[in-house]
Amino acid sequence: MDSPAIDDFPTPPRSFLRSWWRALSPSQLFVGSFLLLVTLGTIGFMVLPGLYTGPPLNWVDALFTATSAICVTGLIVVDTAEYFTTWGQAYILLLIQLGGLGIISFTSVIIVALGQRLSLRHETLAGGPAEVVGDIDYKSLTWAVFRFTFVAEVIGGVLLYIFWVPRFGWTGAVWHSIFHTVSAFCNAGFSTFTTSLEAFQGNLPLLMVVMSLIVLGGLGFLTLEEINLWGRKRQKEDRFRLSVHSQIVLGTTAFLIVAGWAAFTAFEWHNTLAGMTLAERLVNGLFASITPRTAGFNTIPYGETTSGTNFLTILYMMIGGSPGSTAGGIKTTTFALLGFLAWSRLRGKPTTSISNRTIPESTLQKAMGLFIVAFGIVTVGIFVFSWLEVPAAGGVPAFLTYMFEAVSAFNTVGLSMGATGNLSPPGRLLTVVLMFIGRVGTLTFAAAMARSPKRLGDFRYAYEDVSIG
Repeated sequence: MDSPAIDDFPTPPRSFLRSWWRALSPSQLFVGSFLLLVTLGTIGFMVLPGLYTGPPLNWVDALFTATSAICVTGLIVVDTAEYFTTWGQAYILLLIQLGGLGIISFTSVIIVALGQRLSLRHETLAGGPAEVVGDIDYKSLTWAVFRFTFVAEVIGGVLLYIFWVPRFGWTGAVWHSIFHTVSAFCNAGFSTFTTSLEAFQGNLPLLMVVMSLIVLGGLGFLTLEEINLWGRKRQKEDRFRLSVHSQIVLGTTAFLIVAGWAAFTAFEWHNTLAGMTLAERLVNGLFASITPRTAGFNTIPYGETTSGTNFLTILYMMIGGSPGSTAGGIKTTTFALLGFLAWSRLRGKPTTSISNRTIPESTLQKAMGLFIVAFGIVTVGIFVFSWLEVPAAGGVPAFLTYMFEAVSAFNTVGLSMGATGNLSPPGRLLTVVLMFIGRVGTLTFAAAMARSPKRLGDFRYAYEDVSIG
């Protein structure tokens, strides 16, 4: 009897899970990784022992805290300093680090360390578009994420430890310095102190270190790696031109910090900064300019600040940090491109040019779309908060409070005027949704939810104009 040929055997059916996994788009993979992390983080709060000083969190508060940590927001419904043990705080810190760097980055480093090549989907998520910064490939950027994080957190942790030793002693300062350096660099805003950093208004060197960590974490790893390349090539006397992306990031960040420093200091000079020395007023005013762009720490009580400070803080929270960073918001590049677009149109120019380069029209349209979608989501969030929470607060008019809360949640900032702990369960679930969408990004979230469009060929309808203005 002849042996059957290999082709006579039936081909094993393709695994459903494998085919489903391969069908995921980069956006769906990114959103799914954060959704999985939030789920596991919530389960951890429910089942892990030794996390609490008292009764454990209910499922809504566990979901809220896990989302706030993973989305590096910093909004809290319970006091991190009092409600959690050191192990509980360590668990929160782990979620902050995972969420700040992104689970995709961790996966990418493991794959590269094993000597394998990243898939095209991982390259898309880890490397960024090649046309933005052409001298950086996905491997160097993936390693740069961890290199910059490790160096910044080690140096920042050592400096914070030095400045906290006089107050907490040689051993007591260790945990506070570790927790705050990770929280600051990841722009999370969680603190081991009930009043955040209000008790350290006069410790100016410590505040300078925290501000430096916040700024570095908010610049974006693309820009940090390009600055690193620029420095290395400058030592070799090689010519190197910073990309327009990095020029916009650095220029806009510097402008926002300086302008906000002047405005916040002026607004609070005779209010929350009153009674401080001149140096303390200036440094705390600078801190108020840096922290709203998604850091979440505070040295002044935002429930007592002026209306001008509150409104400017809302604007700064909406702008946020830079692309590819641990920060949220619509990003500094979006804010800058919209400004350049408006200026070019006012001058009657059909194109938008920056640093002798023309910005693609598709990029400008994407920036406009992102702003419109983000504005719409925040507006809906404010409306629902006002509908749900004002009656629960006894009918007290608190529109600004909930507007502040919605903007802070969506842009993963973590600042609050005191409303977070008083939110109803539906309000807390709404905050979870805002934090999650804000962390993964509105365009990424929309792309992950959208179906793949069917190809219709080169077909379009006839043009017809509409009057505007």
